[in-house]
Amino acid sequence: MDPISSLSELLAEQKASSYIEIPGAVSRTFGQTTLSTTLPMSKLFSIYEVDLEVQRAIVPQNLSKLMDYIMLYLDHQQGIYFPGIILSARGAGEYDADQQVYRLQAIEKLYVVDGQHRLAAFRRIMETLQSNMARAKDRREYDRMEEITEKLSKLYTFPMSTMIYLDINARQERQLFSDINKLPRKIGGNLAVLREQRRFYHVLATQLAEQAPAMRAISVDMFTERGKGPEFLFSYHLLVEILCGLFEGRLKSAARNNGYYFADQDIEEHMKLASYYFDTMLRHLPEPEKGVLCWSENLQIALAMFFHDEATKTGSFNRYALDYAMKILPHIDWDAIYAGDEKDRLPRRSRIMKAYQYIKDFYQEHHLFLIRDKEDAG
Repeated sequence: MDPISSLSELLAEQKASSYIEIPGAVSRTFGQTTLSTTLPMSKLFSIYEVDLEVQRAIVPQNLSKLMDYIMLYLDHQQGIYFPGIILSARGAGEYDADQQVYRLQAIEKLYVVDGQHRLAAFRRIMETLQSNMARAKDRREYDRMEEITEKLSKLYTFPMSTMIYLDINARQERQLFSDINKLPRKIGGNLAVLREQRRFYHVLATQLAEQAPAMRAISVDMFTERGKGPEFLFSYHLLVEILCGLFEGRLKSAARNNGYYFADQDIEEHMKLASYYFDTMLRHLPEPEKGVLCWSENLQIALAMFFHDEATKTGSFNRYALDYAMKILPHIDWDAIYAGDEKDRLPRRSRIMKAYQYIKDFYQEHHLFLIRDKEDAG
């Protein structure tokens, strides 16, 4: 009697009640047999398994971010994009070359090589929606049930590109997982921020850089992956940080309003204020050039945070208060802000806050005398 080498062969001796069929084309990928296909999440839910000897533990923060990302699609119909899922058959299933269909017995599973967090995020949302559905049914909240049913339908039918390795062993799975997660390099800061075009300040910064007349004088690097090119004054990332400082008085990492959901009118209103801010900056400061301290990254963020404070003293953003406060700019002694090598030695946050505090103290001490004299002279 021939030995049985896989679960598929064992199950083949019994009359199977059902199969899961996966259409796809088989090919050779770097010497291994692979099947490429696109599957709805409902089918993926039923066929995958996680081997913790191959996979790492779920990172809650990563899972939460992915769930928020998926909800953009379910709640707001925004397009979302995922790299493909990679699975390993471990001898399960059989491929029918004539029909170009891969068949699994109902109890057979494919093991996740890459995509564990993505699958877990979809599953967690599915479980939450199913729980909400049961609760709405008990309460006879029929409108709510219809809404949840629609979301579940969208979740189940979401198409996911999938590659199945048909003939690799556990050792090869571990190596493949290592290669996938270790070798690629994440995109750099400026490019990563530039490509993010869902959040409020990113959309605002893009429109400002493309449309505001002031940005012709204050050149913004819209292409370089890291930092900025030598011919530009601002990086795109810096522009986003300045906008966070101007409209919230916070550093970008602490911004509260850089969300995904906003009205076009909000962008238009902030666009007008931001354009006015940079126009006024150009009127009161020396011509934008590299090496001019007042146009440096740390000073620009500090100035934006300070002018936010002055413009919002009445509760809402007041353009006239901003205009008044910005008249202090020609009077500031920029070279007095840092002592010795502080502008190079101090940590970035410390440099920003030191400049912010200096400008704030200078304004409080001198603005009544300096600005009033200037106005009377005019």
